[in-house]
Amino acid sequence: METIVQILARELGRKEEHVQNVITLLDEGNTIPFIARYRKEMHGTMDDTTLRTLADRLTYLRSLDKRREEVKASIEGQGKLTEALSSAIDAAATLAEVEDLYRPYRPKRRTRATIAKEKGLEPLAQLLFAQSRDCPAPEAAAADYVDPEKGVSSVEEALAGASDIIAEAVSDDADLRKRLRELWRSKGRLVSRAADKEPEDTVYRLYYDFKTPVSRAMGHQILAINRGEREEVLKVSVEMDREAALIAVRRAVLVPGAPSMAFVRAAAEDAYDRLIAPSIEREIRNLLTEQADEGAIKMFALNLKPLLMQPPVKGFVTMGLDPGYRNGCKVAVVDGTGKVLDTAVVYPTFSERKKEEAIDALSRLIRKHGVAHIAIGNGTASRETEQMTVELIKRLGGGVSYMIVSEAGASVYSASKLAAEEFPEYDVNLRSAVSIARRLQDPLAELVKIDPKAIGVGQYQHDMPQARLDETLSGVVEDCVNSVGADLNTASVPLLTRVAGLNAATAKNIVKYREENGAFTSRKQLLKVPKLGPKAFEQCAGFLRVPESANVLDNTGVHPESYDAAGKLLELCGYGMADVKAGNLSQLPQRVKDFGEEKAAQACGVGVPTLRDVVGELMKPGRDPRDELPKPILRTDVMEMKDLKPGMELTGTVRNVIDFGVFVDIGVHQDGLVHISQLGAGRRVKHPSEVCAVGDVVTVWVLEVDEKKKRISLTMKRPQG
Repeated sequence: METIVQILARELGRKEEHVQNVITLLDEGNTIPFIARYRKEMHGTMDDTTLRTLADRLTYLRSLDKRREEVKASIEGQGKLTEALSSAIDAAATLAEVEDLYRPYRPKRRTRATIAKEKGLEPLAQLLFAQSRDCPAPEAAAADYVDPEKGVSSVEEALAGASDIIAEAVSDDADLRKRLRELWRSKGRLVSRAADKEPEDTVYRLYYDFKTPVSRAMGHQILAINRGEREEVLKVSVEMDREAALIAVRRAVLVPGAPSMAFVRAAAEDAYDRLIAPSIEREIRNLLTEQADEGAIKMFALNLKPLLMQPPVKGFVTMGLDPGYRNGCKVAVVDGTGKVLDTAVVYPTFSERKKEEAIDALSRLIRKHGVAHIAIGNGTASRETEQMTVELIKRLGGGVSYMIVSEAGASVYSASKLAAEEFPEYDVNLRSAVSIARRLQDPLAELVKIDPKAIGVGQYQHDMPQARLDETLSGVVEDCVNSVGADLNTASVPLLTRVAGLNAATAKNIVKYREENGAFTSRKQLLKVPKLGPKAFEQCAGFLRVPESANVLDNTGVHPESYDAAGKLLELCGYGMADVKAGNLSQLPQRVKDFGEEKAAQACGVGVPTLRDVVGELMKPGRDPRDELPKPILRTDVMEMKDLKPGMELTGTVRNVIDFGVFVDIGVHQDGLVHISQLGAGRRVKHPSEVCAVGDVVTVWVLEVDEKKKRISLTMKRPQG
């Protein structure tokens, strides 16, 4: 039997020693970001996604091992554990297979079969089920078991009880269940129908008469059908050719020519219809839902990462506009670091006069504070606010640009305890405007304050298993924060909480220490923070930046444990720390190459992967990996849906990637859909994520515009001619 290490190595295509090292590191309490970044030699440079997959599978396989032992102990307690059964349980590859093997021995509630056994009919059932050549006819055999005192008053009652016992035995056959489960998965059909005879036109109309092979059911179809069923709009089932399934049952249990064969056949068919088919249908539905949930969670994570990693528009005074009708448009001006400079409320949608007053008020704020960019929330009244902004920019004579920013989750944040602590002097609406401005300046730092589920880049996220969704999305946020790093002297508590090795308590202690003692001047100072011990320091230090430190390495991704190695490397190549500060290391990679990477790594006491990382960090101290991504599109003019014409070429930003296509913001307040069939030029695209990710800047062409239904169809295939 394969060990857990062997299974993981095979599944991930990795060396066993690397897998074992990762397991040891995880068991020692090391975080995924720390392992991914600073223990590359030990795991063969696996990335964080692979490491999280390994950790998830490790948890499952350990649970499987634990369940195997529990099942064996239970069966052994009954005195029924054989060597063959023990081996079969050890060989079971899934929890479902273990439960199938345990089924005959699991303590049961009172069933028709247990009642028949209480009446003393088990020997009769065993005799008939054995189907031996010398077995008497069922009626003759049953005559010996008629006993009114035991509740068996006739041959018919004896045979009915024996049939129930045989049916349960057939249902409990692990091999048969496995075969039938595979048959249903390969040949079954998922079917949905309208619950009412004359259904209304709803979002579920596609599924009023829907059939698809179980093996081909798409995740978004399953999730939509499940929701429609919960809302009692749809009736759902899994259909299977009964005769095809019964052939498998008969092959498994019948002995041709036996006197009791016809009786066993009838009992086996009863087992299939009454016990096996309903159970397997539930299993298939659960399996489809689990797969759809896992796919949707994976898609959410895939979309969340590039959204969090959107390039920041740093260092500019920014105005945030939170549009609205009744309560007006909330305004906040923040400086280049996100500090609030001014707030206001204007009412551009009330009347032409109020709109003029709004433009005048905003113009004064822009001139007073030197606003460079305007971030407009994409919610209610966003369209009117954008049109006003374009007019405002024209009157100012340019010099200012704007961008529509997703305000998903902004209202959740602005009403939160965290926002109240951060901005006690502002009401909920103005906090939202501040958040919108900061989302343009540094999306990651602002979005970490919000529950990832509220960010709005998934599908059916409220239908997912919430614990699993939270765990996955938290992992994505953690990976993003740690890949960027956090400024120890400006990072908020929510941002610090996501840094490897820190939690809410230590993050609060860091901020409190900072407030009481002034800015950190070195990473080592972290060890003075209450409750932040050596282990936490080891995990978090490399991800925290201290631009104010006299040691330039404190503002890089070089871990303190590698400072000596970095110093030796510089010395080997004829440089000093002053050259790092001055950015005079353009020849460093070539000098390392000339010296020999392996030789240099050995001389510095590190592995080659760590050496390469150190070189990269020394070349660009304080670098932000987001700066290398395509810049967000800032606009100065506005388009409307009526301006769109088929064939028109546009540049847009991908806002969401789902199973059947991608939604692209083309600057008209209604995202256009590029269907999966319109994504690939000359090749079949299996999933939209193969082609693009959230935040990508793409070129699209208009296919069709339906103003009434507010639908825009786009293509990424260049039109011919």
